[in-house]
Amino acid sequence: MRKMLLGICYLLISHGLLAQQIKGHVTDASTGAPVAAATVELSNFVTQVTNETGQFSFQRIRHGRYTLRITSVGYQAIDTTVSTTEAGITIKLNKLNLFLQPVEVRAIRAGEKAPFAKTDISKKEIEKINMGQDLPFILNQLPSAVVSSDAGNGVGYTGVRIRGTDGTRINVTLNGIPYNDVESQGSFFVNMPDFTSSVNNIQVQRGVGTSSNGAGAFGATINLSTNETNTRAYAELNNSIGSFNTWKHTLKAGSGLISDHFTIDARLSKISSDGFVDRGSSDLKSFYLSGAYLAAKTSVRVNVFSGKEKTYQSWNGVPEAKLYGDEAQLTEHYYNNLGTLYYTQQDSVNLFTADPRKYNYFTYSNQTDNYQQDHYQVFFNHEFSPKLAVNTAFWLTEGKGYYEEYKPQEKYSSYGLPNYVVGGVTATKTDLIRQLWLDNKFYGQIFSLQYKAAADQVTIGGGWNRYDGKHFGEIMWAQAGIPNRYRWYDLKAYKTDVNGYAKYQHKFTANLEAFVDLQYRRVLYNIGGFRKNPNLKVRNTYDFFNPKLGITYSEGGFMTYLSYAQANKEPNRDDFEAGAQQQPKPEKLHDFEAGISQRGSWYSFSANGYYMLYKNQLVQTGKVNDVGGYTRTNVDDSYRIGIELQGTAQLRQWLQIGANATFSGNRIKNFTEFYDDYDNGGQQAIAHGNTDIAFSPRLIAGGNVTLLPAKGFEITFLEKYVGKQYLDNTSSNQRKLAAYFVQDARVSYTLRNVVAREIVLMGQVNNLFNRKYNSNGYTYSYQYGKVITENFYFPMSGTNFMLALNVKL
Repeated sequence: MRKMLLGICYLLISHGLLAQQIKGHVTDASTGAPVAAATVELSNFVTQVTNETGQFSFQRIRHGRYTLRITSVGYQAIDTTVSTTEAGITIKLNKLNLFLQPVEVRAIRAGEKAPFAKTDISKKEIEKINMGQDLPFILNQLPSAVVSSDAGNGVGYTGVRIRGTDGTRINVTLNGIPYNDVESQGSFFVNMPDFTSSVNNIQVQRGVGTSSNGAGAFGATINLSTNETNTRAYAELNNSIGSFNTWKHTLKAGSGLISDHFTIDARLSKISSDGFVDRGSSDLKSFYLSGAYLAAKTSVRVNVFSGKEKTYQSWNGVPEAKLYGDEAQLTEHYYNNLGTLYYTQQDSVNLFTADPRKYNYFTYSNQTDNYQQDHYQVFFNHEFSPKLAVNTAFWLTEGKGYYEEYKPQEKYSSYGLPNYVVGGVTATKTDLIRQLWLDNKFYGQIFSLQYKAAADQVTIGGGWNRYDGKHFGEIMWAQAGIPNRYRWYDLKAYKTDVNGYAKYQHKFTANLEAFVDLQYRRVLYNIGGFRKNPNLKVRNTYDFFNPKLGITYSEGGFMTYLSYAQANKEPNRDDFEAGAQQQPKPEKLHDFEAGISQRGSWYSFSANGYYMLYKNQLVQTGKVNDVGGYTRTNVDDSYRIGIELQGTAQLRQWLQIGANATFSGNRIKNFTEFYDDYDNGGQQAIAHGNTDIAFSPRLIAGGNVTLLPAKGFEITFLEKYVGKQYLDNTSSNQRKLAAYFVQDARVSYTLRNVVAREIVLMGQVNNLFNRKYNSNGYTYSYQYGKVITENFYFPMSGTNFMLALNVKL
């Protein structure tokens, strides 16, 4: 009994010690108005964001004194010491006498009460996970996100799907400036190595979201912001080392404010990796330079940054027969389709490598992708009054590069050349090495005018851009009959995009507000031929109207909303190669969203439901077009319906948990598959009825558990589950990516004001339990005696690690 009483007393006392709290209110020192969305950090343990009334609350912490650091855009950061014995704290922030908040970003981002599903990632959160992997892997723990990597370790060519939609349907902007490749509409983050080291905030809007600049958002919008102002001089050295000879070196420095008006920030980065896949190497270099003039009402900023990449090609993947040991089938089919001569001429190459998951079809020593992309951005912001602000920005993006490949037994006729005759013998084919080049310029202007009153906010904006692209191919070497640097095609493409939007937000009461967003977009596309069909000229003009509207109710930490958004999207370059008689139609999407969220002092949760109804979605059907190629085909009706759940909790001062899950159905109505019939000629068609959309898992889930055992010491366990994905739209279990569940672990230790302002030691183990899984793949089928299906996969690495040392001076 005595022990029991002592135990109860201990529990009561310890609970009391852990049941302390620190509550506060952040206000503007000059006006007394609450400062919403300010970041409040508690002694490097826990971070919160103030709500719309400027309040924050840390619950379930030990009794004692703590240091609070409060930061907010446009205000001076403040550090203050507080105690759990204080009843309430009011913290007043002094405005910097500078116009700091980038208007160009504010114009296209969803605000705190916007009726759309969104996630914001702060600079501090980015720093915790940025150890060298590409941007998609920074987003891996976000709701509805699935990432992939050609090389298997997140360095080099990577991708992200959100709600099952790929990168060609995800709008990406850099400080409000469009980034998506104009013709393919995808985003190649490999061309911006280590760009996240210069990013201070990321917002991901799921679904159509608000009006943005550039390509239409059919799955999500990713806004990357770098235009912050560092008022204090700094220098940083970030170094990482990891598995597969992976290295990351980053040097950052900034001048702070010079003469109260000028700032300069710079970054230099190098990333290299051998990759998990054989010869899946990457050699990546980049720099970032930004200079700004800042005054009380006006700011001018110039950004210049560049990325240069050289990656060994690993985009063919691993054939299923190789991956699972059926080498007899591999010999019969894989060789026949991809060329046996390539291997028989290189006796030293062992086709059957020791680890089939690392297998790479390419063995030519310079089978590489080479590309350099240079960005020039100029921003002008002006505040006429606290209610009225304007901005404009001009940009130029230049890209030039090629991929080189060895091609065995290519026909001379495929290159517009006659057969080669020597000594009376006629040769119709030759081995050769070729380079496929892209040389382009992308330039334009964006602008916005923003008015904000007590009950109304109006934003009028838009922009224009122009793309000038050159596609050409050169033969660098051939066995015979072709001169070096022979250019067999030289084609041009032009695209002009003009858009304008008006956004209006009205507050009916303190709790109820409505949002209306109307966008007009016009696209003119002129393609001067294709590599395999140079005589096919395409000229199209599209006029799109994209309305969006919603309503939000909020009270305290509770919020609920309803919204509708429409998006229209033009086809990609490859879609137009269908031929003059099979030109694709533009796609249309109706996006209905409803959400509810609650944020308390120690927890938060949200649920978002969506119904995305597509008209004329472009998908792969296997159908051959009128020029003999496989391009996407419009399907009449398809949809995505799902619910996204998120939750976080601060259970103790030393224990945080978080989780998210997406449950969805993704269907095409009345899908018909086509495949080649080599026995009888032509194609066969199979009607499948209603099927699942490819690469759209029914369940995606993520979770994290963070332990804070001591000041500056953090341990995080990360989990990711991705359900079964079909490789095509037939819902066939013979063509799928199996579901996978992967755990990672991350440890960091932070020292402040010891030798340097801050020293952070980090380590991360990915795929902690060595799961074997594939992140991506593709498939095709044909009739040859029987129906044969060829599946190809992109395996991810087993257990691997990264170590990092970050020093801030």
